[in-house]
Amino acid sequence: MTEKILIEEQDFINAALSDEGSSRKELVSRLEQYLAEKNQGILRDFFMRLHPADSAQVLEFFPPDKACSLIKHLDISDQARIFNYLPASFEARMAKILGRKELAKIVSAMSHDERADLFNRLSPEQQEEILPALAQAEREDIRKLASYPEDTAGSVMTSDYCALQPDITAKEAMDKLRMEAPDKETIYQSFVIDQDRRLIGVVSLRELLVASPGVKVKDIMNSQPIFGRAEDEAEEIADIMAKYDLMAMPIINGNDKLVGIVTFDDVHDILEEEATEDFHKMGSISGHGESITGVNFLKVSPWLLIQKRLPWLLALVFVNLLSGAGIAFFEDTIQAVVALVFFLPLLIASGGNAGAQSATLMVRAIATGDVQTKDWVKLLSREVGIAMILGVGMALAVSFIGVFRAGPEVAVVVALTMMAVVLFGSLVGCLLPFLLTKFNMDPATASAPLITSIADVGGIIIYFSIATWLLNIHAVT
Repeated sequence: MTEKILIEEQDFINAALSDEGSSRKELVSRLEQYLAEKNQGILRDFFMRLHPADSAQVLEFFPPDKACSLIKHLDISDQARIFNYLPASFEARMAKILGRKELAKIVSAMSHDERADLFNRLSPEQQEEILPALAQAEREDIRKLASYPEDTAGSVMTSDYCALQPDITAKEAMDKLRMEAPDKETIYQSFVIDQDRRLIGVVSLRELLVASPGVKVKDIMNSQPIFGRAEDEAEEIADIMAKYDLMAMPIINGNDKLVGIVTFDDVHDILEEEATEDFHKMGSISGHGESITGVNFLKVSPWLLIQKRLPWLLALVFVNLLSGAGIAFFEDTIQAVVALVFFLPLLIASGGNAGAQSATLMVRAIATGDVQTKDWVKLLSREVGIAMILGVGMALAVSFIGVFRAGPEVAVVVALTMMAVVLFGSLVGCLLPFLLTKFNMDPATASAPLITSIADVGGIIIYFSIATWLLNIHAVT
């Protein structure tokens, strides 16, 4: 009994979930003990006390084979809810361990979109094994949802929605929703379709509740619903839903027939994945192969991180060779005025920082739809003015250091270079995202390391060109 109290103590569980080492080790040890003793009652009680998301987190403390052993002590419906919260890679690994019948039961109990996602993660052999164990309606539903290309609205939608006929009354609609509610993804919005399943309107649960019982659905529905198409990009659907604060968005096919809905939780996952991918690209962490999006960073294999980071770093090494070539070209200038080297890191870093700031603002504006590719001229002219003011302010600040360190002549060189490199970096950061967008590439690829490398090369050439020019004029005079 003492052990049961300990393992169910909420503070203890919270500490383990918060990644506190000793509590986690204790929790894992206790669960392994109950598993070895086949103490099904305590295991079931433990997981029943937790939210499915917390249960999924606990399962990640174990290897996939032991996680499968733990989850088998729960009802199928509870297993399905926990599966919905598992990271994709861990879910797929558990699916490989579970038997065909066990996996089929879990898949049958999962929500329509989640089971389609899981089906897509299975190997072709596993897919062929599991399909015969499912009911025909479930097989057809999975095949339909899994057939849409990845990253489209069709690939993230669910066919688990409430559909109403326009000629039924509000009371009849409420009776229908009451019966269907336990099995539907959401009942807060119902979608009105005609006899050919074409979308003709949407009605909210609130509108049905406050309407007179005898009023027809077609008289209270919104006959101009916001909708998407199955082939639309999932990110576009997410942006539209965020813009209009939609809890669910109907998705139609080429014949305007309602085929599914995208819900708020799907949008949250899409936006989170999009933001993560953009951050990775901004940090030059991208490439082909297995994705690290949606995976706990502590559990990502070092080899996978190396694969994602090394290609970009190697590419940037060769870009930075141009910086070395630029320095070599101006060796005579450097030998004549060695004090110029003192200001080199300061100047090229300033150009890179200005470029990274400008690119971040542009990528964000493009991603949110605030600006379009056609706006580049207007934004460029504005960026020139801003960069000039920033450059003058930074030039004044650094000129005092130049006078103190190397005299007024070098101070003039440094001040002029500061204005030039800030302008150059800002223009590169402003234009590169638009250029990538023009060629149908993700503007987030205009990453800080890439822009910094370009600004470094440009900054070195600008700096020593100005220095050579001014110092030569001074020498002649």
